Amino acid sequence: MPERRVTVASKVGLHARPAALLAKAAADQPVQVTIRKDGGDPVEAASVLGLMTLGAMHGDEVVLTADGDGADTALEAIAAIIATDLDD
Repeated sequence: MPERRVTVASKVGLHARPAALLAKAAADQPVQVTIRKDGGDPVEAASVLGLMTLGAMHGDEVVLTADGDGADTALEAIAAIIATDLDD
């Protein structure tokens, strides 16, 4: 199963508005994308509540995984969003 590691760029982490933007982008992907912090349980990236329960803050590294046709493209798209400061 492909995975990508990415650092959270958003100054407020994956909370509120950034979580909503990320969840929408994940829901638009052709495959289910999960996200976790190292040592933590994965949650669906398309779930705002799931993203907020991660407690991922600015500078934290998260791990994305997906499986199926289009997984690599989906991971790249979601990783690019996480690596962008969504507060701007």
